[in-house]
Amino acid sequence: MDIQVLQDATIPELPNHYRGKVRDNYDLPDGRRILIATDRLSAFDRILAAIPLKGQVLTQTARYWFEATQDICPNHVLAYPDPNVVVGQRLDILPVEVVVRDYLAGTTATSILTLYKAGHRDMYGVRLPDGLRENQRLPDPIITPTTKAADGGHDEPLTPDEIVGRGLLSAERWKAASDYALALFARGQSIAAQRGLILVDTKYEFGVDASGRVVLADEIHTPDSSRYWLQKSYADRFERGERPESFDKDFVRNWVAARCDPYKDPIPDIPAQVVLDTSQVYINAFETITGRTFQRPAPGEPVLDRIRRNLAAYF
Repeated sequence: MDIQVLQDATIPELPNHYRGKVRDNYDLPDGRRILIATDRLSAFDRILAAIPLKGQVLTQTARYWFEATQDICPNHVLAYPDPNVVVGQRLDILPVEVVVRDYLAGTTATSILTLYKAGHRDMYGVRLPDGLRENQRLPDPIITPTTKAADGGHDEPLTPDEIVGRGLLSAERWKAASDYALALFARGQSIAAQRGLILVDTKYEFGVDASGRVVLADEIHTPDSSRYWLQKSYADRFERGERPESFDKDFVRNWVAARCDPYKDPIPDIPAQVVLDTSQVYINAFETITGRTFQRPAPGEPVLDRIRRNLAAYF
């Protein structure tokens, strides 16, 4: 395996650089945005590691899903000049993270499993019944919106009434975003099932374009924004009370969470073999989700050099 990693995608020739948790972004004067997916892996509100080829997997998986859902919801995509890069329409991003969940699962502080274990039944404007077991399917998919914390901050749960009442979104905009989210999730679950997968939960990012349309942004149904389980083993493992087989960033999250409190303690050094195994998990995820063969980059050329070459027309 090519062990090159893209930890940073700073390109001085491009304007208005903003470094997100995973992507380096550049806003062009003409209203386009360049999003470069690095290999950084973010969880628990911090960067845990850099995983070889992860950025390419994210970009190409999102491309598959953007193309498979463009009849449901408009998206921001304009071009793909490089395997790690999408050029999109610049949007005013909505200040609410839209998460759809169909199972009682999760590891973060805002996950419904964490809250349910703590005794909560009313959450996100929804009441969950008593007696649910970890990783059990919910009666229906639910939306669990949160605030969008600044880097290093914590997302906070919201209800639809709070979203509208606090002026974060108008009732019309919230309805558009939530209707899109449920329709996208249903399409995602249907296609995933054809691949032998369960789409458990996922996060959507929406923005508004110059005409006021709600538009899908960022990424969709990737191993970073979504939780997938293997369908064939789910029922047996659930009955035995075992963790479902998955291939998403839970692979690293679970390793870290088993060794420390990731919200408070220093993160232990993640062994090189775990990093390489995680890279293979991402590649396997791409191939299983899309049914396509992952195209590894040609050896020798550093990833950032290739990206700079492919983006030269935008300088």
